[in-house]
Amino acid sequence: MTAGAEAPLYVDTAVAPLADGEVWNRIRMEARALATREPVMEQSLRPIAGAPSDAAVLAGVLASHLSVARVDEQSLAQLLSDVYEADAEALLAAEADLQAVTERDPACPGLLHVLLNLKGFQALQTYRAAHWLWSDGRRDVANWLSNLASLVFGPDIHPAAAIGRAVMLDHGSGIVIGETSIIEDQVSILQNVTLGGTGKETGDRHPKIRRGVMIGAGAKILGNIEVGAYSKVAAGSVVLKPVPPRTTVAGVPATVVRIHRVDEVPAAEMDQTIV
Repeated sequence: MTAGAEAPLYVDTAVAPLADGEVWNRIRMEARALATREPVMEQSLRPIAGAPSDAAVLAGVLASHLSVARVDEQSLAQLLSDVYEADAEALLAAEADLQAVTERDPACPGLLHVLLNLKGFQALQTYRAAHWLWSDGRRDVANWLSNLASLVFGPDIHPAAAIGRAVMLDHGSGIVIGETSIIEDQVSILQNVTLGGTGKETGDRHPKIRRGVMIGAGAKILGNIEVGAYSKVAAGSVVLKPVPPRTTVAGVPATVVRIHRVDEVPAAEMDQTIV
């Protein structure tokens, strides 16, 4: 989902966004080059270089990780591939997520590194498959896949949550995203963040995170409240009230400590300072 035309999906960076589908061609090229440099990895990289479709590239990598939990890898890869083939939006969102990480993480060496090694990205793409299954009425397998992803990768993302494109779950460990949460495009979330309920609500009870937001490590945002576009939640904060757009909040409970300039995009800048 998007929040209108307030800002482009991608922030201007030194590296221009790749066209749809070109991400996967770049990954294939990187995989072939890596297999040449490191022959010991050639067998594990072969499914990427030789995958019959873009969906099969993503599905194969996720299945190879998820199958450690005594799940048949081939069957799981087929399930995921079928979903990505059926849901073009999920695959486009994965491309945007891949590019978001390479743009925002200065230590990231390339797209292939994100696909193979970053569990936040892997958990997010497994969520996308589970979300499609949930929306298609296959809730038992959606919950099963969601739980499996949590066991293997760390983040606990309810398959009913709604998450947009160009989202980065940095590190991924300890992230919890509740059932009625909404996360719009171009959001960055660091480790140990909770988007949860207050424990007393039913129905629509989880936070709504608007585009361009950055949520710092360990922050807790509780209840059906909105974090306005292009805002920042400082690390360790506990947010119990709505956050206005273009502000930084910090503390327990969180309060506004700074008003942003109109050109600031916290999710892209990844600046952890609060003043």
